[in-house]
Amino acid sequence: MLAAVLVTLTAVPAQARTQPQRAQGPEGREGSSHWSVKDTGAPDVRFRGLAAVSRGTAWAAGTRGTVLRTTDGGRSWRDVSPPGAGELQFRDIEAFDARRAVVLAIGEGEASRVYRTDDGGATWTESFRNTEARAFYDCLTFFDHRHGLAMSDPVDGKFRILSTGDGGRSWTVLPDAGMPPALDGEAGFAASGQCLVSSGPKDVWLATGGAARARVLHSADRGHTWKVTDTSVPGGDPARGVFALAFRDRSHGLAVGGDFRPEQTSTDAAARTSDGGRSWRPAAASPTAYRSGVAWLPHSRTAALAVGPTGTDLTTDAGRTWRTVDTGSYDTVDCARDGGCWAAGEEGRVARLEH
Repeated sequence: MLAAVLVTLTAVPAQARTQPQRAQGPEGREGSSHWSVKDTGAPDVRFRGLAAVSRGTAWAAGTRGTVLRTTDGGRSWRDVSPPGAGELQFRDIEAFDARRAVVLAIGEGEASRVYRTDDGGATWTESFRNTEARAFYDCLTFFDHRHGLAMSDPVDGKFRILSTGDGGRSWTVLPDAGMPPALDGEAGFAASGQCLVSSGPKDVWLATGGAARARVLHSADRGHTWKVTDTSVPGGDPARGVFALAFRDRSHGLAVGGDFRPEQTSTDAAARTSDGGRSWRPAAASPTAYRSGVAWLPHSRTAALAVGPTGTDLTTDAGRTWRTVDTGSYDTVDCARDGGCWAAGEEGRVARLEH
């Protein structure tokens, strides 16, 4: 049902940045699906980390060490930022419910950290602080409430994987014997918290860019061994590659990216797989610009949203074609099992999909 109503999602002007919107339908009717912008009270924060728990509950994480939480559908937001984190940049957050969440701060050396809360952000525990000066952590993901991974840009020529088996309370660096060598200049993009994603109990995928080819790595054993595949998304520049992945099951996935520089075009910025990432096919009609986040619509086999600074694109044919349906600026998007979809980005911008 949600996928069907999304077909009528109507464009909302990019300048509508702070107040909730009520979009008009294709014939001027009220009621079409649209992003409804929620006032977070944080206009100086860019939110690239987002966790949709439900239509009512969501977490957003961003610059200035900021973590916000809503439990009333975005009508009000509580600042639950970890104390003393004001200099950190949070780029990914994974939430199990309204009380339990794990947030990742990015950066070189000790700037890369992980915090966990069990009481809705009233208190936080720092569970990991990077001590390897060459490591730079970008994204994290969880298979279930206990098992999760975080990934760092290459150290000694290989991507570094951090593992937890207790819900993020403690972390261990995995051996890199099963990790293929990185290409020269290859890295992950900490743009939306979606450069490392999982589906099911053991499958995980890692997106890369910055090198001659944009690639996706896949592990079927929670990060111990990996296989790598080139994608159709262009590489060849530090600003180009795959920025975000989404898998609706262990076989069917989407990749989006492009060139994040505003003055550059982004051709072939989307790809799809139906074999778990062993091969990637370009979209017949890609988004017209760089996209940094992507999410499947709940309970749909064919519908997904991709977001970026210049707008939102919709596919209703499992990534074969995309069309722009909104021109507001967002960096990341996430959907919950109950159909609640959220997006977040610059200038404190967080929105929920209404229909």
